[in-house]
Amino acid sequence: MVHPSPRKSRRWWWLLTVVIALVLVMVICDGRVTRSAEPYLVDRVEDVPEVDVAVVLGTSERVSSGAPNRYFTHRIQAAAALYQACKVHHFILSGDNRRSDYNEPMAMRTALIQAGVDSTHITLDFAGFRTLDSMVRAKEVFGQQRFLVVSQRFHNERAVYIARARGIEAFGFDAPDVGTAYGFRTQLREKLARVKVHLDDLFGVEPHFLGERVLLGTQVLP
Repeated sequence: MVHPSPRKSRRWWWLLTVVIALVLVMVICDGRVTRSAEPYLVDRVEDVPEVDVAVVLGTSERVSSGAPNRYFTHRIQAAAALYQACKVHHFILSGDNRRSDYNEPMAMRTALIQAGVDSTHITLDFAGFRTLDSMVRAKEVFGQQRFLVVSQRFHNERAVYIARARGIEAFGFDAPDVGTAYGFRTQLREKLARVKVHLDDLFGVEPHFLGERVLLGTQVLP
Protein backbone atom coordinates (compact mmCIF):
# COMPACT_ATOMS: atom_id res chain seq x y z
CA MET A 1 0.00 0.00 0.00
CA VAL A 2 1.39 3.39 -1.07
CA HIS A 3 1.02 6.25 1.39
CA PRO A 4 1.11 9.89 0.24
CA SER A 5 4.20 11.80 1.20
CA PRO A 6 3.92 14.24 4.16
CA ARG A 7 4.66 17.16 1.80
CA LYS A 8 1.87 16.16 -0.59
CA SER A 9 -0.55 15.73 2.31
CA ARG A 10 0.27 19.21 3.60
CA ARG A 11 -0.40 20.69 0.16
CA TRP A 12 -3.81 19.08 0.07
CA TRP A 13 -4.62 20.37 3.56
CA TRP A 14 -3.53 23.88 2.60
CA LEU A 15 -5.67 23.72 -0.55
CA LEU A 16 -8.67 22.49 1.42
CA THR A 17 -8.17 25.24 4.00
CA VAL A 18 -8.03 27.92 1.30
CA VAL A 19 -11.18 26.59 -0.40
CA ILE A 20 -13.08 26.51 2.90
CA ALA A 21 -11.91 30.04 3.72
CA LEU A 22 -13.03 31.36 0.32
CA VAL A 23 -16.43 29.72 0.64
CA LEU A 24 -16.80 31.14 4.14
CA VAL A 25 -15.96 34.63 2.90
CA MET A 26 -18.54 34.32 0.12
CA VAL A 27 -21.21 33.17 2.57
CA ILE A 28 -20.48 36.02 5.00
CA CYS A 29 -20.45 38.70 2.28
CA ASP A 30 -23.61 37.31 0.69
CA GLY A 31 -25.49 37.22 3.97
CA ARG A 32 -24.39 40.69 4.99
CA VAL A 33 -25.63 42.23 1.74
CA THR A 34 -28.95 40.38 1.90
CA ARG A 35 -29.69 41.26 5.53
CA SER A 36 -28.69 44.90 5.18
CA ALA A 37 -30.84 45.55 2.11
CA GLU A 38 -33.90 43.48 3.02
CA PRO A 39 -35.85 46.23 4.89
CA TYR A 40 -35.68 48.53 1.86
CA LEU A 41 -36.96 46.17 -0.87
CA VAL A 42 -40.52 45.70 -2.12
CA ASP A 43 -42.07 43.69 -4.93
CA ARG A 44 -45.57 45.17 -5.05
CA VAL A 45 -46.31 48.49 -6.72
CA GLU A 46 -48.61 49.55 -3.89
CA ASP A 47 -45.78 49.15 -1.37
CA VAL A 48 -43.34 51.44 -3.15
CA PRO A 49 -42.23 54.32 -0.89
CA GLU A 50 -42.74 57.91 -1.97
CA VAL A 51 -40.02 58.76 -4.47
CA ASP A 52 -39.79 60.88 -7.61
CA VAL A 53 -37.01 59.06 -9.43
CA ALA A 54 -36.17 55.45 -10.24
CA VAL A 55 -32.81 54.18 -11.44
CA VAL A 56 -33.27 51.25 -13.82
CA LEU A 57 -30.13 49.13 -13.94
CA GLY A 58 -28.99 48.03 -17.34
CA THR A 59 -28.41 44.67 -18.92
CA SER A 60 -28.23 43.47 -22.51
CA GLU A 61 -31.46 43.54 -24.46
CA ARG A 62 -30.77 40.12 -25.96
CA VAL A 63 -28.80 37.03 -24.99
CA SER A 64 -26.03 35.55 -27.15
CA SER A 65 -28.51 33.44 -29.15
CA GLY A 66 -30.39 36.59 -30.18
CA ALA A 67 -33.42 35.80 -28.05
CA PRO A 68 -34.86 38.50 -25.77
CA ASN A 69 -33.12 38.73 -22.40
CA ARG A 70 -35.69 38.02 -19.70
CA TYR A 71 -33.82 40.14 -17.17
CA PHE A 72 -34.14 43.13 -19.51
CA THR A 73 -37.78 42.45 -20.36
CA HIS A 74 -38.85 42.07 -16.74
CA ARG A 75 -37.06 45.27 -15.66
CA ILE A 76 -38.75 47.28 -18.41
CA GLN A 77 -42.15 45.85 -17.48
CA ALA A 78 -41.56 46.66 -13.81
CA ALA A 79 -40.49 50.23 -14.60
CA ALA A 80 -43.50 50.76 -16.87
CA ALA A 81 -45.84 49.48 -14.13
CA LEU A 82 -44.42 52.02 -11.69
CA TYR A 83 -44.88 54.82 -14.19
CA GLN A 84 -48.44 53.86 -15.06
CA ALA A 85 -49.30 53.73 -11.35
CA CYS A 86 -47.79 57.23 -10.91
CA LYS A 87 -45.34 55.87 -8.34
CA VAL A 88 -42.34 57.24 -10.24
CA HIS A 89 -42.16 60.41 -12.34
CA HIS A 90 -38.69 60.21 -13.85
CA PHE A 91 -36.28 57.44 -14.80
CA ILE A 92 -32.49 57.37 -14.87
CA LEU A 93 -31.53 54.51 -17.18
CA SER A 94 -28.05 53.49 -16.14
CA GLY A 95 -25.97 51.03 -18.11
CA ASP A 96 -22.95 50.23 -20.23
CA ASN A 97 -22.09 52.14 -23.41
CA ARG A 98 -18.35 51.55 -23.67
CA ARG A 99 -18.66 50.33 -27.28
CA SER A 100 -20.37 52.06 -30.17
CA ASP A 101 -22.28 48.86 -30.98
CA TYR A 102 -23.53 48.25 -27.43
CA ASN A 103 -25.81 50.74 -25.70
CA GLU A 104 -27.84 49.53 -22.72
CA PRO A 105 -29.35 52.93 -21.76
CA MET A 106 -30.59 53.65 -25.28
CA ALA A 107 -32.12 50.18 -25.59
CA MET A 108 -33.95 50.70 -22.30
CA ARG A 109 -35.13 54.12 -23.44
CA THR A 110 -36.60 52.71 -26.65
CA ALA A 111 -38.35 49.91 -24.74
CA LEU A 112 -39.81 52.26 -22.12
CA ILE A 113 -41.12 54.70 -24.72
CA GLN A 114 -42.79 51.79 -26.48
CA ALA A 115 -44.31 50.87 -23.10
CA GLY A 116 -45.87 54.33 -22.80
CA VAL A 117 -43.30 56.37 -20.86
CA ASP A 118 -42.91 59.98 -22.02
CA SER A 119 -39.40 60.56 -23.37
CA THR A 120 -39.13 63.80 -21.38
CA HIS A 121 -39.33 61.72 -18.21
CA ILE A 122 -36.21 59.75 -19.09
CA THR A 123 -32.54 60.60 -18.51
CA LEU A 124 -29.73 58.34 -19.68
CA ASP A 125 -26.61 57.46 -17.73
CA PHE A 126 -24.16 56.12 -20.29
CA ALA A 127 -21.43 55.45 -17.71
CA GLY A 128 -23.21 52.96 -15.47
CA PHE A 129 -20.49 50.39 -16.08
CA ARG A 130 -20.96 48.77 -12.69
CA THR A 131 -23.65 48.87 -10.04
CA LEU A 132 -21.29 50.97 -7.92
CA ASP A 133 -21.02 53.51 -10.73
CA SER A 134 -24.80 53.65 -11.20
CA MET A 135 -25.48 54.30 -7.52
CA VAL A 136 -22.81 56.93 -6.94
CA ARG A 137 -23.46 58.72 -10.25
CA ALA A 138 -27.19 58.92 -9.46
CA LYS A 139 -26.22 61.12 -6.52
CA GLU A 140 -23.09 62.93 -7.68
CA VAL A 141 -23.94 63.49 -11.36
CA PHE A 142 -27.74 63.46 -11.44
CA GLY A 143 -28.31 65.05 -8.02
CA GLN A 144 -30.48 62.34 -6.45
CA GLN A 145 -30.11 61.59 -2.75
CA ARG A 146 -33.30 59.49 -2.53
CA PHE A 147 -34.43 57.12 -5.27
CA LEU A 148 -35.82 53.72 -6.20
CA VAL A 149 -33.72 51.04 -7.89
CA VAL A 150 -35.40 48.75 -10.43
CA SER A 151 -33.86 45.35 -11.10
CA GLN A 152 -34.22 41.74 -9.96
CA ARG A 153 -34.09 41.20 -6.20
CA PHE A 154 -30.57 39.76 -6.07
CA HIS A 155 -29.30 42.82 -7.94
CA ASN A 156 -31.38 45.25 -5.90
CA GLU A 157 -29.92 43.83 -2.70
CA ARG A 158 -26.41 44.67 -3.83
CA ALA A 159 -27.37 48.05 -5.30
CA VAL A 160 -29.20 49.19 -2.17
CA TYR A 161 -26.37 47.92 0.03
CA ILE A 162 -23.83 49.92 -1.99
CA ALA A 163 -25.98 53.05 -1.99
CA ARG A 164 -26.79 53.05 1.71
CA ALA A 165 -23.19 52.32 2.65
CA ARG A 166 -22.40 55.61 0.89
CA GLY A 167 -25.13 57.61 2.59
CA ILE A 168 -27.70 57.42 -0.22
CA GLU A 169 -31.35 56.80 0.68
CA ALA A 170 -32.06 54.05 -1.85
CA PHE A 171 -34.94 51.59 -2.04
CA GLY A 172 -35.46 48.67 -4.40
CA PHE A 173 -38.41 47.53 -6.48
CA ASP A 174 -37.97 43.88 -7.43
CA ALA A 175 -38.74 42.94 -11.00
CA PRO A 176 -39.72 39.27 -11.52
CA ASP A 177 -36.77 36.90 -11.57
CA VAL A 178 -36.09 34.49 -14.42
CA GLY A 179 -35.81 31.10 -12.72
CA THR A 180 -32.85 29.10 -11.46
CA ALA A 181 -32.00 27.27 -14.67
CA TYR A 182 -32.09 30.39 -16.86
CA GLY A 183 -30.12 32.55 -14.45
CA PHE A 184 -27.66 30.06 -12.93
CA ARG A 185 -24.49 31.74 -14.22
CA THR A 186 -25.79 35.17 -13.28
CA GLN A 187 -26.50 34.00 -9.74
CA LEU A 188 -23.01 32.53 -9.46
CA ARG A 189 -21.44 35.80 -10.63
CA GLU A 190 -23.58 37.60 -8.08
CA LYS A 191 -21.95 35.69 -5.21
CA LEU A 192 -18.53 36.84 -6.43
CA ALA A 193 -19.79 40.39 -6.99
CA ARG A 194 -20.81 40.61 -3.34
CA VAL A 195 -17.28 39.79 -2.28
CA LYS A 196 -16.07 42.50 -4.67
CA VAL A 197 -18.44 44.98 -2.99
CA HIS A 198 -16.63 44.50 0.29
CA LEU A 199 -13.23 44.76 -1.38
CA ASP A 200 -14.36 48.01 -3.02
CA ASP A 201 -15.33 49.36 0.39
CA LEU A 202 -12.02 48.24 1.86
CA PHE A 203 -9.93 49.91 -0.84
CA GLY A 204 -12.13 52.95 -1.42
CA VAL A 205 -12.96 52.19 -5.06
CA GLU A 206 -14.84 54.97 -6.88
CA PRO A 207 -16.75 55.06 -10.21
CA HIS A 208 -14.81 55.09 -13.47
CA PHE A 209 -16.23 58.53 -14.38
CA LEU A 210 -18.21 61.27 -12.69
CA GLY A 211 -18.16 64.48 -14.73
CA GLU A 212 -20.42 67.52 -14.76
CA ARG A 213 -23.81 67.59 -13.08
CA VAL A 214 -26.87 66.78 -15.19
CA LEU A 215 -30.29 68.25 -14.35
CA LEU A 216 -33.01 65.68 -14.94
CA GLY A 217 -35.17 66.49 -17.94
CA THR A 218 -32.59 68.70 -19.64
CA GLN A 219 -30.42 66.10 -21.33
CA VAL A 220 -29.72 66.56 -25.03
CA LEU A 221 -29.05 63.25 -26.74
CA PRO A 222 -26.40 62.98 -29.47
